[in-house]
Amino acid sequence: VSQMDVFDPKPELTRQNGKPHPNEVETFQLNNKNILMGSPFQFQHYGESGVELSELIPRIASMADDFCLVRSMYTFHNNHPQAIHLFQSGRIFPGFPAIGSWIGYALGSENQDLPCYIVLRDPAGYATSGKLVWDNGWLPDMYAGTEFSSSGTPVHHLHPPESVLPVARRNSLRLLDELNRGHLRDHQGDFELEARIQNYELAAKMQLEATDVLDISRETAATKTMYGLDNEITAGYGMRCLLARRLVEAGVRFIQIFPPLQPSYQPWDNHGNIAGGLRTICPRVDTGSAALIQDLKHRGMLDDVIVVWSGEFGRLPITEGGDGRDHNRHAYSLLVAGGGFRPGLVYGATDDF
Repeated sequence: VSQMDVFDPKPELTRQNGKPHPNEVETFQLNNKNILMGSPFQFQHYGESGVELSELIPRIASMADDFCLVRSMYTFHNNHPQAIHLFQSGRIFPGFPAIGSWIGYALGSENQDLPCYIVLRDPAGYATSGKLVWDNGWLPDMYAGTEFSSSGTPVHHLHPPESVLPVARRNSLRLLDELNRGHLRDHQGDFELEARIQNYELAAKMQLEATDVLDISRETAATKTMYGLDNEITAGYGMRCLLARRLVEAGVRFIQIFPPLQPSYQPWDNHGNIAGGLRTICPRVDTGSAALIQDLKHRGMLDDVIVVWSGEFGRLPITEGGDGRDHNRHAYSLLVAGGGFRPGLVYGATDDF
């Protein structure tokens, strides 16, 4: 996400728009020019805290007194896969447990009928690195992120084909359980097999629990509107945010929401036409993001829930191809709400550009 266009106003950058950068910056692509590019978007103060935020995110900005904005974030790699793995696991290489896996391993789940780590991605597909982003690494498989869908059947492969009779299914599961446990007795310490057995048992429990938790028919019309479900632009991401709130209520420990795959599978990767790209993606996530914080606060849950909103790195203050911004590992912004973080606080700063 471009911090100087969304979260971190740079008046000096705007004043020196079109001039050479006084120093050189680290670039990722080859077609960068060392020319400063000011933001085309307006910033204004929001809330009693007076946090300056962009016109691109009016709904998020309206919640300025309820989140902490960290403007001094940085990372150690400027390519997507490595930076995403670093954000998720603390390492630039895949194969290390994601943060959701670690939290599930350490704290478990408050609801034994649902996974402790649930992933809500765009049903249209996967972003960079795919399922590796929520990998459990060397931890038991039961701590991997479990994908729930925000459209169609909520849980993948949960229900059997209709052609399988219930009695046949019960008998098959009973036989499978006997074989698995007999094999486990003969192979003590086989943690992968033990995790697989637990996953089967969890899947059986989810057939009832997950369907009920993900049924939004009992949500009020006002709640659905607040999350933007009545607008095709905001509905997809808004639904994932609403499902996240329901999963939190149900005792799921860690939920990860991924952005829409529009206008591309990396919608924040604005190497060109950053103005058009941000005008497309920001409205898709603005409503649902704000609604989630607002809803948790209204229900008295924000003290016990942490909401983190972030990308893996920021963008550069110079032009790429004249109208885009390249990757920037040295500066970006992050929002965090709830969990004892001080609301209305802007923490840290970056330089004039």
